[in-house]
Amino acid sequence: MTDNAQWVRPLGSAAREGWDVVIEPDASSWSHTGLYIGVLSDRERRTLEAGDRELLVVPLSGSVTVTCVEGSGARHDVVLAGRASVFTGPTDTAYVPRGARLQISAVGDARVAVCTAVATKSDAAHSFRHLAAADVPVELRGAGIASREVRNFGTPGVLDADSMIACEVITPAGNWSSYPPHKHDEERPGVESELEEIYYFEVAPTAASPDAAGADPIGYQRVYGTQERPIDVLTDVRSGDVVLVPHGWHGPAMAVPGYDLYYLNVMAGPGPERAWLICDDPAHGWVRDTWAALPVDPRLPLGGMP
Repeated sequence: MTDNAQWVRPLGSAAREGWDVVIEPDASSWSHTGLYIGVLSDRERRTLEAGDRELLVVPLSGSVTVTCVEGSGARHDVVLAGRASVFTGPTDTAYVPRGARLQISAVGDARVAVCTAVATKSDAAHSFRHLAAADVPVELRGAGIASREVRNFGTPGVLDADSMIACEVITPAGNWSSYPPHKHDEERPGVESELEEIYYFEVAPTAASPDAAGADPIGYQRVYGTQERPIDVLTDVRSGDVVLVPHGWHGPAMAVPGYDLYYLNVMAGPGPERAWLICDDPAHGWVRDTWAALPVDPRLPLGGMP
């Protein structure tokens, strides 16, 4: 018996109030992060009140206009130049501080993600920020069949935020990502951060697929725990599915042959410092030492550099 029913949200199972996905802190052990995914037709609008949360707007396909009215009354209007899909490269993003009101309006048809995190570390709200796609740091992580592309638009050192850490990961068909399995569920200064994590997935046939008619794009995700804090998740994932990681070792995220895998990560936690510090499963951490002798997958970056 796995814990899939508790921590996996297949497409449609977390829909609410016109959004395809709504993940929010609730009465269970989910406390810090959230995610909204919505499909908007041309000029359609959505509004969110940040409250005690900070928000990060990430167009998944198409472009949107963002209007942010901060608690002070300061107003910001920006157009987020989007992309054809998550597999075609980075996108503009917008950070919205706590206490603000957010309005999103589609420029043509669009699909958009709004990442959220409870913002409690700083006395004052952080500033609104528009990050252009050309300014998104793109990291090629791992090597060989563990190669993947990481778009670090919401990580420490790139985005000034209270608690949220967010990024996108692209894993080419046949590769393993989130590997070696790692965890970040204990607060150990300088060693490990306590962060819960959201994985939002999209899967698509590779551009090299000669004929993908009738295809069923699929990937897989694994989460497992320690003896003290057990968790057991092993699930297939398709576009629109979400996996929640409250604790435990997570990885691999597997891109099966024929299908490229995308996931959006949203992390936050209760610790005093906004930091992504991980520890590998000691049974598998040795794999990192093999990467020095391997080239990075030449298919990366999948959508080209910004």
